[in-house]
Amino acid sequence: MKKTWVLFLALFLTTAVLHSQTKPKPADKKASKTVQKQAKKEVSTTETKAAPASANHTKKDGTPDKRFKENKKPAAAKTKKDGTPDMRYKENKDAKRKS
Repeated sequence: MKKTWVLFLALFLTTAVLHSQTKPKPADKKASKTVQKQAKKEVSTTETKAAPASANHTKKDGTPDKRFKENKKPAAAKTKKDGTPDMRYKENKDAKRKS
């Protein structure tokens, strides 16, 4: 009997969670379309004012943002703690083949 109640409770909780995630419906279709058009205009105007691609990307605290290529360190050979090249990485395998 306990297993039945646990199963019923789990089923009830999952359905309650799934039904609570509904999207709000727009009140007026015409109003929502005008809002979307205005948003597209704003996006197009901000794209023209964007910084050049060579800009230094930094976070709010001033540290370089590592998501961008120019802020990452150059790919150096990865090594183990003892200093030998780690052969799990492609750049180390290629270096060994060349020499």
